[in-house]
Amino acid sequence: MRSHRSERLAEELRVELSRLIESELRDPRIGSATVTEVRLAPDGRSARVFVNVLGGEEEEHSTMKGLVAAAYFLRHALAEELSLRHTPELSFEIDRGEANSARVDELLKRINKK
Repeated sequence: MRSHRSERLAEELRVELSRLIESELRDPRIGSATVTEVRLAPDGRSARVFVNVLGGEEEEHSTMKGLVAAAYFLRHALAEELSLRHTPELSFEIDRGEANSARVDELLKRINKK
């Protein structure tokens, strides 16, 4: 179970990362990316950042390369903006939640037809 503090910090990280990606990064590889969720490790030393990218597989791949390249800059900016003593290491992942839920809906519709 996550503590209230870690949930609050994860939400602050999500909001600030969204702002930084949208306004501060100038990497042409990064397309239209939305930070959907941040999951902090129990010790707070690392964070998995889930990103939704508009476009196809090529855009996803390109955006992920840009985000990985910008991870150090983003971590440093987070430390300054949020005044964190220990800023977590960032790892980026594509958020497949929406695609997975659409697939489950389709399978449920097929089952109901039978």
